[in-house]
Amino acid sequence: MVGLKPPEVPPTAAMKFVSAGMAACIADLCTFPLDTAKVRLQIQGEVRIPRSTGTVEYRGVLGTLSTMVRTEGPRSLYSGLAAGLQRQMSFASIRIGLYDSVKQLYTPKGAESTGLAARLLAGCTTGAVAVTCAQPTDVVKVRFQANAALADGARRYSGTVDAYRTIAREEGVRGLWRGTLPNIARNAIVNCGELVTYDLIKDALLRAQLMTDNVPCHFVAAFGAGFCATVVASPVDVVKTRYMNAGPGQYRNVLSCLLALLMQDGLAGCYKGFVPSFLRLGSWNVVMFISYEQLQRAVALAQS
Repeated sequence: MVGLKPPEVPPTAAMKFVSAGMAACIADLCTFPLDTAKVRLQIQGEVRIPRSTGTVEYRGVLGTLSTMVRTEGPRSLYSGLAAGLQRQMSFASIRIGLYDSVKQLYTPKGAESTGLAARLLAGCTTGAVAVTCAQPTDVVKVRFQANAALADGARRYSGTVDAYRTIAREEGVRGLWRGTLPNIARNAIVNCGELVTYDLIKDALLRAQLMTDNVPCHFVAAFGAGFCATVVASPVDVVKTRYMNAGPGQYRNVLSCLLALLMQDGLAGCYKGFVPSFLRLGSWNVVMFISYEQLQRAVALAQS
């Protein structure tokens, strides 16, 4: 992607809000199969009520993707994409697009630069607000990605809209906000891991004059952000995925889901699906941040 020169007038909060949602959708379109593979690996081996037999076993990222294509067809790689894009338009717009504005609120007046504490607080704040607003889309996305692995007769949902209706009818409106607390915890961590790490790496590269504010700099910062976010967020992500996908009565609460995971798989279970998580988050961050930076500049240039 050819870098654009930074515009003289910085992008407004509205530009960042819209650009973040669009960039996240572009990143989702590019990396969604990896996210689906991650969900399948995370729920694999889960003790279910009632127990099911004859489930397909997935081995590794490429093995999972090839097995899905062979047994369910290529379209299975994008199961839940509609909910995923709905999620990004509401979720990423808030957590990424409003990050700089919230960061300034936490920065003391007269300060020459924003400190680490203000960046972390901004990441936690926008991440928590975004989850609260977009949780139903995340629940449906996870359910639909897992639902596609079942035999036709056992599938719970026929489509994304049907998933919203069925969950609300069978589990109440609260079912659409299932797993909100672990998701807030996960996304506060991910948001800090992604945005704060990206912010710090980019600032360090620019201050040291190792790179200019262009695509190569954004690529390096985004790749580092994706790795850090995956390392710190994987345990919460596994618990979140299993709890969201669980049927009524399977787990009493988030803690019981975590204990069941530890008793069944040990600490290693907290990092199930780590490789697809990293491949997905790393590539997602690279595509998203590069798109985000370029979209901001393109919109600002168009309005100048």
